[in-house]
Amino acid sequence: MTNNRPIGFIDSGVGGLTVVKEAIKQLPNESILYLGDTARCPYGPRPAEQVIAYTWQMTRFLLEKNIKMLVIACNTATAVALEEIKEKLAIPVIGVILPGSRAAVKASKNQRIGVIGTNGTIKSDSYKRALHGKAPHASVVSLACPKFVPIVESKQYHSSVAKKIVAETLRPLKNKRLDTVILGCTHYPLLRPLIQNELGAHIQLIDSGAETVGEVSTLLDYFSIAATSQDDPHPQHAFFTTGSPKIFDEIANDWLDLDTISSIHTDLGGF
Repeated sequence: MTNNRPIGFIDSGVGGLTVVKEAIKQLPNESILYLGDTARCPYGPRPAEQVIAYTWQMTRFLLEKNIKMLVIACNTATAVALEEIKEKLAIPVIGVILPGSRAAVKASKNQRIGVIGTNGTIKSDSYKRALHGKAPHASVVSLACPKFVPIVESKQYHSSVAKKIVAETLRPLKNKRLDTVILGCTHYPLLRPLIQNELGAHIQLIDSGAETVGEVSTLLDYFSIAATSQDDPHPQHAFFTTGSPKIFDEIANDWLDLDTISSIHTDLGGF
């Protein structure tokens, strides 16, 4: 049955695992294939054309695995490649920006919303457009945080160095009277305790990736492709990385609270 086919998740590195964590919790009957392009991470500083090319390479890799839906679990890739890929694929394709924006508008009381993300995501203004599409009078403050992804990819997100970098980077958001901040990169939830501590407990943090899983669930039902326990009582998950499987597995097992992940190295070409 087509319902047994896996859902594909792609990201520039390990950040999309924050989306997978939510998917495993919310969609326990679904099989998941994840591809992290850790060898070429971060995507944020790269030109849009390059990000689009890399996103297509990851997409084609998972299409060969017969996925039934594609989740672009990367804000930078969503910002520049989502519409093109969605238009050309026969399966549903979902990004992380619209769900995160929708949740932020709903959560904010004063409609003063912050967005933190990579250089590429912030430069694209995708969140600002999405937020103003839902709340035209919202005040949006955007901040690029280029040092956050390397902290996560090098597994330093629990370190004192990470705490210092987060504090220094987020300083411009102080005194902006924000009540809601979107974590506009799927790597950032691994830094969530540090971000929350720096911005203050009164700030509502929106995890764009986690919000996306709710939309995935809705679309699975809409297209009648949701797996049930009868379809597949033992869903299978597989993880692929273009970089070091050892580092990937350490972060994946830590974040997903597992000890069973053994990723497979893959070469997408085009380096």
